[in-house]
Amino acid sequence: MSYPDDLREAVDRHLESVRFSGESATEGLEDAMRYSLLAGGKRIRPVLCLATARSMGRPIEEYLSMAAALEMVHTYSLVHDDLPAMDDDDLRRGQPTSHIRFGEAVAILAGDGLFAEAMRTLAAVPGDPERVLETVKLLAGATGVAGMVGGQYVDVTAEDLDAEQLLRLHSLKTGRLIEVSVESALAYGGVPAAGRGSYELFAREVGVLFQIVDDILDVTGSDEELGKPQGSDERHGKVTYVSLYGLERARELAAGSHGAAIAALDEVEGETGSLRSVADYIYRRET
Repeated sequence: MSYPDDLREAVDRHLESVRFSGESATEGLEDAMRYSLLAGGKRIRPVLCLATARSMGRPIEEYLSMAAALEMVHTYSLVHDDLPAMDDDDLRRGQPTSHIRFGEAVAILAGDGLFAEAMRTLAAVPGDPERVLETVKLLAGATGVAGMVGGQYVDVTAEDLDAEQLLRLHSLKTGRLIEVSVESALAYGGVPAAGRGSYELFAREVGVLFQIVDDILDVTGSDEELGKPQGSDERHGKVTYVSLYGLERARELAAGSHGAAIAALDEVEGETGSLRSVADYIYRRET
């Protein structure tokens, strides 16, 4: 099954329509924000959101603003992750990173702006106020100390991680934003917490799968395939699934997470084809 490009294209069209600046003094900041936001990619997080909506039988148009907010948060994390104080990367998605193109100060502000605009966008989604509030709380929580930012802190401070610590690091840094892409759609759709278990298991395994494959590709991929310099993790001395387990065992772990994700979807009622195809795409990236 192929990637759900119809959902990706819907996300791209919506993001293209988004504007941030209402005055000439901040137009340059908007340029920097849109430069990174519109740089392309598979839009995995917003696509997961729309695919979850589709599985519930809901019109994807109702979820486009939520999907855009997820991509804004993801883009903010990439802009900041590329900074000299973090991973110090010059390329992202095949083009100069934000701080190379606009300077470090503007890149920091662009990331800050994207996060703030994501929260504003999500809070303004029409619908039941309690459901909207839950989606805001979920995304903020997945981004903060108990989520992505906390994981980034562990990444820049921890040394000699063992297997359990590595899994915890990536469940925060990478996994939480992937998980909340599904969870927020369920919350907005009114699915009670008791009915989210199989979806949440799927999302957790996809988060693990994504990071394992990312670690594998950092070793086996090319700069052109990755859209960024190959071997970045090794240069920075980071513990990865490949450095900890070896390449073949990492591939086995990826296969296990992919299988567990697909098995979780077998317990979901509704049309799960788009969710399955996202998991398949992530897994196939390294095979």
